[in-house]
Amino acid sequence: MYLIASILLLLFAQSMASSSLSTGSAGEGAADLTPLQKHVAFFDRNNDGVIYPSETYQGFRAIGSGVALSAASAAFIHGFLSAKTCPPGKSPLPSLPIYVENIQRGKHGSDSGVYDTEGRFVVSKFEEIFKKHAKTNPEAISSEELKEMLQANGEPNDIKGRLASQTEWQLLYNRGKDKEGFLHKDTIQAIYDGSLFYQWEKETQSSVKKA
Repeated sequence: MYLIASILLLLFAQSMASSSLSTGSAGEGAADLTPLQKHVAFFDRNNDGVIYPSETYQGFRAIGSGVALSAASAAFIHGFLSAKTCPPGKSPLPSLPIYVENIQRGKHGSDSGVYDTEGRFVVSKFEEIFKKHAKTNPEAISSEELKEMLQANGEPNDIKGRLASQTEWQLLYNRGKDKEGFLHKDTIQAIYDGSLFYQWEKETQSSVKKA
């Protein structure tokens, strides 16, 4: 509770101090990034290579997430990744930054293995998701198939890794599933390279304008 409360205060303070942050833009320096770095770069709202809790909050709000979910996601993500990605000699406190260049250090256990230890996209592991778990539709996975996949990927005694994987996939499933409850292959691939975040942001902006 203390961590969440502290990050909520940080979100407020950093939002006040960074009101001039630019909107995330696909492609800015993306050619030099690994797929895993591209996956998180959307949340680097001012493209300086460092992501603060306020930017993660703003990123979630930009793709249509509510205030509570955006704040909780920022708290969870930065609490889990900040210390792991900080350069040697730098303390994550009090601002809990995430360094994009070191994001591969935050790779957790009980995952799909689609990112390797250097943050590169492993095609064979991506295809394995559907070969093993897409039993109803070969190009998509259902809610039950997702649960089976998470169970299969779970490593014994890896509570943090299991929690991280479950949280990540559940957020993706809730936001990306179609009307029949399937999460499609192209949607999952787009989340791995980060392009789906920009698509969701445009859709959110469009819906706001229509309203």
